[in-house]
Amino acid sequence: MEPNLSEPHSMGTTIIGVTYNGGVVLGADSRTSTGMYIANRASDKITQLTDNVYVCRSGSAADSQIVSDYVRYFLHQHTVQLGQPSTVKVAANLVRMLSYNNKNMLQTGLIVGGWDKYEGGKIYGIPLGGTLVEQPFAIGGSGSSYLYGFFDQAWKEGMTKDEAEQLVVKAVSLAIARDGASGGVVRTVIINSEGVTRNFYPGDTLPLWHEELPPQNSLLDILSAPSPEPMST
Repeated sequence: MEPNLSEPHSMGTTIIGVTYNGGVVLGADSRTSTGMYIANRASDKITQLTDNVYVCRSGSAADSQIVSDYVRYFLHQHTVQLGQPSTVKVAANLVRMLSYNNKNMLQTGLIVGGWDKYEGGKIYGIPLGGTLVEQPFAIGGSGSSYLYGFFDQAWKEGMTKDEAEQLVVKAVSLAIARDGASGGVVRTVIINSEGVTRNFYPGDTLPLWHEELPPQNSLLDILSAPSPEPMST
């Protein structure tokens, strides 16, 4: 079966936003596909809107990029007029407005996360259709189907920064193991009163889950490798 390279670029994706005691952690995989063909295995799906607000993008790559570009432009004007950084709620409402007003043309789900001096760390989910939902954690993309039960069990209020980031990395690696449209590396962004920290986790450093094959340099290595032991949780 020949891959259809003329199909639109789609980020069949896993995106996650989690609040913790002092800020937020955003995370995403890095696979961008065109039909069955992987167009980019190391894309960055966590986009900066302002110094203190970022957005995780899923769905159509073109749609999510144009929404992010418009919101970044409007927030820059907003910051110049007010003389201070935008709040997370303002940024999320701009994303919601653009998504809702163009819902018949856009195919993108977004998670807005950030920190401001008024409300601290906040996560907002804007799924297809332009609904705005404030949540302690949000998950989106094709890989999110495999994570709802995991987050119900694993998420807790008042987590530390390290606990929240470990939860995000573990969740994305779980989705990569099960979802064929998610893959590549894991990127995280930590936002708090001290600023923004970006972290990068290569695919060969992620935990292996049930029936996953370890990273190999060659197809011959894969064929000769023994079956992996399932990882204990």
